[in-house]
Amino acid sequence: MESHEPQLEERPVPELLRQLSDQTTTLVRQEIELAKAEMTAKGKQVGVGAGAFGAAGLVGLYAVGAITACLILALSTAMAGWLAALIVGVVYAAVAGVLALVGKKKTQAGAPPVPERAISSTKEDVEWAKTRAKTARQ
Repeated sequence: MESHEPQLEERPVPELLRQLSDQTTTLVRQEIELAKAEMTAKGKQVGVGAGAFGAAGLVGLYAVGAITACLILALSTAMAGWLAALIVGVVYAAVAGVLALVGKKKTQAGAPPVPERAISSTKEDVEWAKTRAKTARQ
């Protein structure tokens, strides 16, 4: 099967420039679509995770309330009720502080959300274009 298109060396420069422009435009559009798709996927994951955290927090709040009442009542058999409540509250404040530090560390590790594959692909495309341009000049 023989192709009816002339070889690159036989094509006029304006035609080659038009083809380069068309291919560059297509490549840029594809890279933008890849970045959009990647950011959409990451956004969905973050949304599902945030929803799960919210639900866990609500159920955990009910559990902590019940356990708190149990602990205060248990400690109040050995000491005054106000002192039992104070001890339980201080312990909870310490646990909350540790959890806040862990949450801050994990949140910072996941930020900023960047479309890494799209950036990598774009860099590869630029290097390929540079190589082709150098080859064409020789």
